[in-house]
Amino acid sequence: MRGSGVSEELLTIGIDIGGTNLRAAVINQAGVVLDMEQLPTPPSSGALETAVEAVVDKLTARHPQVAAVGLAIAGFVDENQETVRFAPHLPWRGSNVKQNMSKRLGLPVTVEHDANSAAWGEHFFGAAKETKTWVLCALGTGIGGAIMMNGDIYRGAFGVAPEFGHLTVMPNGRRCPCGKRGCLERYCSGSALPLTAQDLIAMGRYPESRLAQEYGNHPEEITGRVVVNMAREGDPLALAVIKDMATWLGRGLAMVQDILDPELIVLGGGVAADADLYLERAERVMHRSVVGAGSRPVARLAVAELGSQAGMIGVAKLARNELLGDKG
Repeated sequence: MRGSGVSEELLTIGIDIGGTNLRAAVINQAGVVLDMEQLPTPPSSGALETAVEAVVDKLTARHPQVAAVGLAIAGFVDENQETVRFAPHLPWRGSNVKQNMSKRLGLPVTVEHDANSAAWGEHFFGAAKETKTWVLCALGTGIGGAIMMNGDIYRGAFGVAPEFGHLTVMPNGRRCPCGKRGCLERYCSGSALPLTAQDLIAMGRYPESRLAQEYGNHPEEITGRVVVNMAREGDPLALAVIKDMATWLGRGLAMVQDILDPELIVLGGGVAADADLYLERAERVMHRSVVGAGSRPVARLAVAELGSQAGMIGVAKLARNELLGDKG
């Protein structure tokens, strides 16, 4: 084992493996990030495992007290929290990641779905500390989801619940990396923003927009960050894209409310950092779209207090708990 030390010195590493970036952090007992590394997510399983090993090597060299690693993975993790069955944005397919990475790292490894990891982070240290029945909606490259009931994660019979981002909201709509068409995340995630911008440019909308003028001849170069930055500058095309995303998000959250009836919905993930641009509209759309609108209580919406670090903090806490045999 690379790490050593008594429990009060014990540190763990949380690694958030998303479709775009791999981010790793050293976390202490209080859920505080002490150190970080980040790199692009490699496209093949071998390169991805090598990248995880390399980032752990860097962090443990600087923090020898590290005693365990948690992996927050954007994919279907089985009910035993060992095998990644499928990941729309990652190369693992039916891979026992827990066993493989434990051998490579020489450290105990905990595996969890990335949205569940973020939910644990908010449960232990963030926006949902005093809440029993609540939902996390993680907006990033795609959409992750987590359901917590009475202080525990609801996983479903086979460990893959919930997949809010892959609800079909537009039959025969945009293609999704999961293999379906018209998934919710194709309309209200970080990767959806450039797609909507491209559609509006192709329709000839807002020709006076700087976004349309600068990218009209090469719309494929538009990124979510470009859209957000221009929206903050008041660009009409960018603002229309954000409005469209907020509308779809509100409709999706109404579905979540109708099915699960939570008391709180927390928005996390990288796109949540810009929630001030879309949260008010999404909430209005959600309230008017639920069954019995105006005649029933509806979940409060909140932004994750731990921001984009929630998954790393949550899975690092799980790794600590597993190492110490502690559920709290």
